[in-house]
Amino acid sequence: MRSLRNLFATHSRQLPVRVPSGGPVAEVRGLRVRLGGRQVLDSIDLTAHAGEVVALVGPNGAGKSTLLAALAADLPAESGSVRIDGRPVTDWSAPELALRRAVLPQSAALAFPFSVEDVVRMGRAPWAGTDRADEDDPAVAAAMAATEVTQFAGRPFSALSGGERARVALARVLAQRAPLLLLDEPTAALDLRHQELVLRICRERAAAGDAVVVVLHDLGLAAAYADRAAVLHEGRIAVAGPPAEVFSGELLGRVYRQPVEVFPHPRTGVPLVVPDRTA
Repeated sequence: MRSLRNLFATHSRQLPVRVPSGGPVAEVRGLRVRLGGRQVLDSIDLTAHAGEVVALVGPNGAGKSTLLAALAADLPAESGSVRIDGRPVTDWSAPELALRRAVLPQSAALAFPFSVEDVVRMGRAPWAGTDRADEDDPAVAAAMAATEVTQFAGRPFSALSGGERARVALARVLAQRAPLLLLDEPTAALDLRHQELVLRICRERAAAGDAVVVVLHDLGLAAAYADRAAVLHEGRIAVAGPPAEVFSGELLGRVYRQPVEVFPHPRTGVPLVVPDRTA
């Protein structure tokens, strides 16, 4: 842990300043990404604003995870631009970028038997040597409580179930306290209760002023919790907007190649998306 913290222990970093609600935290313009000779993303435009949850949805292979990785500066763009906190991602040093965006990948694997608390505390490494380092303990405790993993604090991460690991990995991201959260399928390994818990956390972070971009396969969760949804199809954004406006049976049926029905929940009005099994 000491060596990890020392990696970030420099006093030359520019600390992030809170973006006003509704202001752009991350922007993608004309983004094209090619992997293995294949065009995976083409002409992508997307903005994540402070105070909102943006869901990336679409079928397997549509480019959702690639877009998230490009937004995190983990994948280079063939062309186009990616900006975080008003600057191209390539202008930020790795430690400065880590102060501005926290990334949850699809899978969390560790080669060493770190305890759960140690894993969550790794999220605080970017703040080492800054005047916010004294927030480490309360940030770790709050993140573990929010994800309901406090009772696992002393257990080896490797001894946890898949769902428990997923929640610990999310706690690490929350402890980082970056103003941009990039979450790749955070509900994939979770039961119903914890799927709802994770999306409520996303909404809470947005209410606190963060921008949250989350890859989801569950269209019901996207409709219930996202302010905007970007529907990816064959490497492009087919449509983006509030789920109630952009989730239609015709569009989703075409994108997913599966007939679906979309109708409002009788009490909340939130769109419900179900397969049309009579087609």
